[in-house]
Amino acid sequence: MKDVIQNLANLQYIDSRIDELSRLRGDLPEEILDLEHDIERTKSIINRLEAQDVELSHERNNLELDLQDSAALIEKYEAQQMSVRNNREYDALTKEIESQKQASENAKSRLEEIALILEESGRKLETMKAELTELQATYDDKKSNLTEVINKTKSEEEELLKVRADALAKVEARYLKSYERLRNGLNNGIAVVAMEKGACLGMMLPPQVQNEVRKMNKIIIDENSGRIVVDPEFFENARKEFAI
Repeated sequence: MKDVIQNLANLQYIDSRIDELSRLRGDLPEEILDLEHDIERTKSIINRLEAQDVELSHERNNLELDLQDSAALIEKYEAQQMSVRNNREYDALTKEIESQKQASENAKSRLEEIALILEESGRKLETMKAELTELQATYDDKKSNLTEVINKTKSEEEELLKVRADALAKVEARYLKSYERLRNGLNNGIAVVAMEKGACLGMMLPPQVQNEVRKMNKIIIDENSGRIVVDPEFFENARKEFAI
């Protein structure tokens, strides 16, 4: 039974080391992914605004040409009115003049609308570009931090995964099932814990339980936490064996 307990302590020690390396990375991968989405979203908005500005600028140029054409036609029709021979021709020219004046008014109104849209778009573009610069700087910083952490922990984690596979093979199936059930159901993943000064995770154990733990000849479950409680010696052995 002592070997069974030692194998469980070994597996917990290795898993806790792997968890520590994972915590070093922290939330960086998720944060980086969120930043990538934010950067793409911001770029998409900027591209859409810039495309809109190009389209509106093109429309503005055409409207300005239309205004010139309308002004020329109005001048032409007004000159023709001075030489018409009857009212019908005069009225026809008047209608043309009114039509061109209305077209000019519509064009001017649209030009004013375009100017307002471009002004607002310019402000928004300035804001979005500043936001993109900030997002990109934050992304580069976090990406660099993650790369640095990964490089520092990669070799150690790879070695731990190798020894974990060996340690896993030494744990009997029934005990492994209990271990994994406990570990998966706990926030900190600690299924096997060392008794420290007669306590388990700060909670004093009954004297009889303490004695049973020290005998190291059976699996002891803490009734408060549900964890497997072992003598500290088992974890000391694990530290010596897996000093990676």
